[in-house]
Amino acid sequence: MKRLFSIRFLLALLIAAVVSLPAYAEKVYNTDIAIIGAGATGLSAGVQASLLGAKVIVIEKQAIPGGTSNFAEGLFAAESSLQMRQGIDVSKEFAFKTIMDYSHWRANGPLVSAFVNKSAETIEWLKKFGIQYEYIGVGGFGGPLTWHVVGDYLGEDGKHYHHGAAVVQALTKALKDNGGQLLLQTPGKSLIIKNGKVAGVVAEDKDGEKVIINSKAVVIGTGGFANNKEMMKQFSRYPDMIFIGQIGKMGDGIQMAWAAGADKEGVEVMQSYRPGLAGFHPASHLIAAAVQPYLFVDPQGHRYTDESNITEWPQSGNALERIGGTAYSIYDETTKQMFINEGIQMPLGEWVIFGTKLTKLEADFEKELGKHNGNVFKCNTIEEVAEKIGADPAVLKATVERNNKAAEMHKDELFHKKADYLRSVKTAPFYVTKLHPRALGTLGGIKINEKTEVLNTKGAVIPGLYAGGLDAGGMYGDSYDLKLGGGTFGFAINSGRIAGENAVMFISK
Repeated sequence: MKRLFSIRFLLALLIAAVVSLPAYAEKVYNTDIAIIGAGATGLSAGVQASLLGAKVIVIEKQAIPGGTSNFAEGLFAAESSLQMRQGIDVSKEFAFKTIMDYSHWRANGPLVSAFVNKSAETIEWLKKFGIQYEYIGVGGFGGPLTWHVVGDYLGEDGKHYHHGAAVVQALTKALKDNGGQLLLQTPGKSLIIKNGKVAGVVAEDKDGEKVIINSKAVVIGTGGFANNKEMMKQFSRYPDMIFIGQIGKMGDGIQMAWAAGADKEGVEVMQSYRPGLAGFHPASHLIAAAVQPYLFVDPQGHRYTDESNITEWPQSGNALERIGGTAYSIYDETTKQMFINEGIQMPLGEWVIFGTKLTKLEADFEKELGKHNGNVFKCNTIEEVAEKIGADPAVLKATVERNNKAAEMHKDELFHKKADYLRSVKTAPFYVTKLHPRALGTLGGIKINEKTEVLNTKGAVIPGLYAGGLDAGGMYGDSYDLKLGGGTFGFAINSGRIAGENAVMFISK
């Protein structure tokens, strides 16, 4: 009996101890504005709102801020002080009309206008936080000078940062200096809706603990859905797109907005990049050689595009998507030696500049050839090239002969390509590289207005909800616009600022 009593007594103590343990507590924060995503959009929104006196909390799912903004190089502006000083004539009127004409007015005119009109001011705004500019360049080859390339920035850690990473470091410091709070490894899960208004965010910290952020407004800037295969399959024209530099872009913010009743816009638009292969850095000499504007053929052995449209990545990507997403770049030994000894004719942005000698090309090509994965081929005859790519030898031979005649005559009667980019394919061995569509991200999802307020399916504003950057639609028609350099990074920063300003105005009412 005593033993039974002892066991019961011990069980009672154990139950009492368990009951007295604290519950798995939720972390609760109260703030004016909650921002989902600490990329260029979220950081810009947070800094702008905090400068206007709002209490701000920014959450970010990754362990460091910035996301793909760290890989940007420069941002768009029209009528900036730097352009004015150098006599660069790019007016706001010209920029606006260029964007709208490119989209055939499928872009959101008022939103484009708001972005363009704010762009010069944003160049000065970033200077306040220590951002400097190296030079003003172009987007597409030979285009207007709108790309304000960001220079060196000394971070608080004593390291030097460049380009987009410099902006991320500067804005992160400015956010903290102005009282903003940054919660890393804290992905947003859902929006809090109260009385028809967005009133906060439910998130989760790195330990899996629930985080509740009560706020008066929310800004979404999670960077698109490039890594979400289901969304790509549902919305993209080419679901197997190869994305560069995208990590964890699952469309979190987009889906949260849709769940709250937001309408869709621009969800099919990709930030098309130069064609290439998965797993290769943008500075790869193998890819740099393959995308020189000489001879591209489809799997049947036909030319399918003016290869020089590689200067306008979206156009090159569209042409490749149209034929099913697989093409082959072919050049000969003479051209290969030109790449190595004289340098490339077509620059790849800041990654591989004009005239770069591709000293790593031979080693990179042989390494990939040794993998026997069908990405590259080295052939002694055009017939062998045809066999490798699965084309009819007669068709490919005719294509090559027509290309060589065009190079000899300095005239391309098929696609009217500029004569400078016509090169013969005569001297064996012949080098073949497979090409697939690549992109730098997705470019839409949430429908917004010129104030970056999120709109529902009836066109009405969802009170307290804002979105910008790659999560927002309306900046493009059906294709990424490279006419004005720095547009995507510029839109991320400017839409963030616009969201921050309007969110502060909303909570001040």
